[in-house]
Amino acid sequence: MGLNVYLSGEIHTDWREQIIDGAQGLDVTFNAPVTDHAASDDCGVAILGEEPNKYWHDHKGAMVNAIRTRKGIEDADVVVVRFGEKYKQWNAAFDAGYAAALGKSLIILQQPDHDHALKEVDAAALAVARTPAQVVEILRYVLTGDLPG
Repeated sequence: MGLNVYLSGEIHTDWREQIIDGAQGLDVTFNAPVTDHAASDDCGVAILGEEPNKYWHDHKGAMVNAIRTRKGIEDADVVVVRFGEKYKQWNAAFDAGYAAALGKSLIILQQPDHDHALKEVDAAALAVARTPAQVVEILRYVLTGDLPG
C-alpha cells in the first residue's frame, strides 16, 4: 500500500524536507503548495495582469493557488497541516477544514502553545504531532505496522 501525502501550511521552516527525508524508503508520494512566498503571492498578477488594488492582487493569487491546493488535497490519502510559530496561518486552517470536509485522514503538526486556538481543528484530526519526526513515524506505522525503535 502506498500513500499520497499533501503537506500544507507554514512555509518559513524546513519541516517539509524533514518529513520527506525521514520517509525515505517508504512508499509515499508527497505534494505541497508552492512554497516560494513571492511566487505564491504574485502568481495571479504575473499570469493574469497587474492589479492596482492589493485586495485584488491577493485575490488573483489566491484563486490561482487554489487550483493546486484543491487538486493536492483531493488526491491525498493523508493531509498534514503545519501551524508554525510566527504567523497566523489562516490558509492552513482553511486547508485543514477542506480536508476534513472531504473525509481525508488529517494530521496536524503544531506546538502545544497552539492547542487552545486550534482545538476545533485538532478535534477533526486523526493525530496531532509535535515534530516532523512524529509525522514520519505515523506514516511508517500506517504503511508497515512497525513501531518506533
